[in-house]
Amino acid sequence: MKKIEVIKSKPIIIFKDNIDTDILIPKNYLKTTKRKGFEKALFSPWRYDVKGEEIKDFPLNIDKNKDRNILITGDNFGCGSSREHAAWALIDYGIDIIIAGGYSPIFYMNYINNNRLPIILDEKYRRELVDDIEIEIDIINKKITQEDRIYSFEIEDSFREKLINGEDNISEILKYEELISSYEESKI
Repeated sequence: MKKIEVIKSKPIIIFKDNIDTDILIPKNYLKTTKRKGFEKALFSPWRYDVKGEEIKDFPLNIDKNKDRNILITGDNFGCGSSREHAAWALIDYGIDIIIAGGYSPIFYMNYINNNRLPIILDEKYRRELVDDIEIEIDIINKKITQEDRIYSFEIEDSFREKLINGEDNISEILKYEELISSYEESKI
């Protein structure tokens, strides 16, 4: 897993509330459990017209946004049906951090469990962040910095440690492999 301590990027801004998983990745893309190959599916109902052509002014289609890995968005991000593919599509596109007003609890955990960071930040502060100036996200100190503006965010310490150490749930369990084996042997 990728260790994430500090991320620096200009953001992509899609300031809409209630972006659901059907918009993030429509159901016709859910035919595989591989975690790759979803980049083009991300936001496809908004990125492409009925002929499959790119809608030029959609933020993910704008050239200057192609290598950015921070997404700023509205409230209730990732609502709708539970699909881990939504997290995979964002990650496959290159989005490591999302800054929103809130998340569907299932989406929030799916994103965290894929070693990425969903940040909750008040709308007033999200609207102060601009798209053509680099943002620094310091996960160790739980700070967002853009020029002279500094914002704090909260993240559960166990999730923060996993991101910093590049661990997932399996690697966390493997830390206790010896204890687990010892316990299992004692029960035989």
